[in-house]
Amino acid sequence: SLSYGSYNTNKQAVHISSGLMGGHWTLDARLTHIGSEGYIDRGATDLKSYMFQAGYYNGNTMLKLISFGGKAKTGLTYTGATKEEMRLNGRRFHTEGMYYTSNGPHSYYYMKDGERQRATVDYYDDQTDNYLQINNQLVLSHRFNEKWTLNATGFYTYGYGFYKQYKDARTLSEYLNIPTDVAAGKEADLVREKIMRNHLGGLNASAAYSVRKLDLAFGGSYSYYSCPHWGVLDWVDGLESSQIGGRWYDNDVDKHDANLFARANWSVAKGLRLFADLQYRYVSYQAWGVNDNYVSEEVGMQPIDVDKTYHFFNPRAGISYTLAERNNFYLSFAVAQKEPTRSDFTDRYMFAEANTYPSSEKLYDWELGYQYTAPRLSLGVNFYYMKYKDQLVPTGRINDGYDSLNDNVADSYRRGVELSAAWRATGWFTVGANATFSQNRIENYVHRVVDYDTSGDVAGYYGYHTVEMGTTRLSYSPKTIAALFLDFHHKGFEAVFHTQYVSKQYFTNYENPNMMLDAYCVTNLNLAYTFRTRTARSVRLGLLINNLFNAEYESNGYGYSYMDTWSGPAPVRIDEAYYFPQAPLNVLANVTVKF
Repeated sequence: SLSYGSYNTNKQAVHISSGLMGGHWTLDARLTHIGSEGYIDRGATDLKSYMFQAGYYNGNTMLKLISFGGKAKTGLTYTGATKEEMRLNGRRFHTEGMYYTSNGPHSYYYMKDGERQRATVDYYDDQTDNYLQINNQLVLSHRFNEKWTLNATGFYTYGYGFYKQYKDARTLSEYLNIPTDVAAGKEADLVREKIMRNHLGGLNASAAYSVRKLDLAFGGSYSYYSCPHWGVLDWVDGLESSQIGGRWYDNDVDKHDANLFARANWSVAKGLRLFADLQYRYVSYQAWGVNDNYVSEEVGMQPIDVDKTYHFFNPRAGISYTLAERNNFYLSFAVAQKEPTRSDFTDRYMFAEANTYPSSEKLYDWELGYQYTAPRLSLGVNFYYMKYKDQLVPTGRINDGYDSLNDNVADSYRRGVELSAAWRATGWFTVGANATFSQNRIENYVHRVVDYDTSGDVAGYYGYHTVEMGTTRLSYSPKTIAALFLDFHHKGFEAVFHTQYVSKQYFTNYENPNMMLDAYCVTNLNLAYTFRTRTARSVRLGLLINNLFNAEYESNGYGYSYMDTWSGPAPVRIDEAYYFPQAPLNVLANVTVKF
């Protein structure tokens, strides 16, 4: 399979399968490479992956060994761009790795005193994110008889990653691996490297029992995860390598995750089915060391000291009724709980109160729906109400590594209706659509803006300006999402026309129009023709046209606010907003040959 398209996007893949050998054995392998210069400047990607699978089949027993993984190198394009930067420098612009130089080969335009100004800049050419991951699985499945089956999977995943960043005019005393007498009172440009290595191993096992009206499944899993993170300095302007040795931050993570579950489906009567799930989950999470943020001369680097244990009970129950084979009605209720992620714990510097930790979140989910299924027509409607306790929601802010920052909100909900329809008008034409209309709200929300001119309890240093907002919209939660597709297929020809609409959404939780993603509608067209030759079982020629109508839109963004208390007699809120623009019309052609 070969592909080539806009922005020098290219893909090569080969897949080999043995079929069944000797009545028992199968072998499969695949190699893939994907490369692209990317729409965003310096956003190139170089991705290589593999898959290998060996299977053994003997009557009621199946054993598989699977290994898959890959290596990725991508340009860092995480900073986004303001609307003014895009207007002055183009929609592909961002500042990652940029530095000012008197004879730079590139131009950067900005506004000053109402006038357009020009500066010459250059870019650090190894501003990249690099990651290697290898996944290994041993899968066993055995059917004892018509009633009992067993499934078990042992797994181990290894990962290693790092990214490099150019930073200009950094305060050297904030990098504690540099000797104090060398760093005192100095600023310098530097290249820093953040590194991590992870290990994940464990076992999933389940058994299933089935009789005429009852299906039961039960089992459990256990996994152990460890992941040290650390940072080194590759280069500091004006310093020798012997003066920047060692790690400027170092922390580690241990996580144990185990669960037990039982699941039942009971056909009570014709068309009437009851179902229920019960899950107990245990999580032990520990993190220690120091993070990559300098707090103060007294504190040093941001300390990490997390030792949390969680016990979650997650039940689910429901009823389903099928009437006249084509009409299905269902009602369900579920409880789901989840622990905070590592970044929720570690990335709270300059964001949360000192000596506080995020809470786990809890969801109560009610769903009521109807589905109609006929040979040519299918319809569906689903009503949902999701009530949250301590939901971790994005604030719109990011940390220094451009990771999204989340905060617990005590009471919030998401409710709405999901609609779907598909009609096979003829044997060669199908039309379908789906839409979600929703309300996504925080109740009794108190918005906090950091005041950098006061002392308080943000990371033990800053204070807040607070505003009581009452009930307000959740960030990154559009009211309406809708899609339409038209599927034409005749003999070897295929054409799929797909369009999606997403309404406006805020990336803060207080409906700030200065930090908002506008509504957008994007259409893609996928064309293909498949035929046979004397030497090939099939040849498929394809053309994917993305953003067919050349829509100009941004699908994501972030921002933050702070109080300017020094420019005038009264404090003024300053909003900073950054966006990730998406590519205009672009194409990808491909050919796939099967032998």
